[in-house]
Amino acid sequence: MAITGLGHTGFWVDDLVKMRDFYSRVLGLTVTDEDEERGIVFFSSRPDEEHHEFVLQRGRTAPPGAKLTHQVSWRVDTLESIIGFHHRFRAEGIDVQQEVTHGNAIGIYFFDPEGNRNEVYLRLERDVRQPFRKTIDLDQDPADVLAEAERLLTEGGPAYQPVQ
Repeated sequence: MAITGLGHTGFWVDDLVKMRDFYSRVLGLTVTDEDEERGIVFFSSRPDEEHHEFVLQRGRTAPPGAKLTHQVSWRVDTLESIIGFHHRFRAEGIDVQQEVTHGNAIGIYFFDPEGNRNEVYLRLERDVRQPFRKTIDLDQDPADVLAEAERLLTEGGPAYQPVQ
């Protein structure tokens, strides 16, 4: 018996309408089901393959600022998508914690309207010892972003070089 992957995750929320808008409009997830009476919304990034990967439900009981979930990470398909989110978050006034390279990924850590930390990231085909986290400038062309990521990895020292 083995776990094959994460099926879905979710947040308890205070303002379901605001949070639904954020995850559907800003992040681009598809609402696949919802029940207004029960205060629950189901989302998918691949609705043809997976009914839902993410759920929001009204009924948060933790006070604002309480640390509940470390983060939810959303994988994207291209560096252009990461750069697109960089511009969208800026235009929307989204609270961005950091734009980073992990050596094996390039991502953006950000907060939803109720303070839950999320990440959008592009996986890079390399194995790099973690934790490796350096700020990267996403106001560049994709080729320059990749070159900067490579330079930052080199500056991390031999322990952070890709495994051969």
